[in-house]
Amino acid sequence: MSQNNPQPEVILVRSPDYREGYANSVQVQKSVWDFRLTFGTAYQETAEQITINTFQTVYLSPQQAKALCNVLGQNLVQYEQTFGQIALEPRPPMMPQGPVH
Repeated sequence: MSQNNPQPEVILVRSPDYREGYANSVQVQKSVWDFRLTFGTAYQETAEQITINTFQTVYLSPQQAKALCNVLGQNLVQYEQTFGQIALEPRPPMMPQGPVH
């Protein structure tokens, strides 16, 4: 059976309060109704303590969370094919301070 339903045009519009940010920390919580992703930046000034400044929480339906997981997985595969494997190694005791270039 052939399905000829044309896909609608998607128009992205930035709301007045749109913002971008860098996160090296994401905390994930779940309930029966949704997933909650809390983004932040983590830094370590001493070996005993890591500070995480959270700046944004995004709630997703379970369906959107699964779709995000799939799209991230596909993009990670493409990234590694282009730039090489991403290694998940233990971090050194002290994280570098300031922006990472």
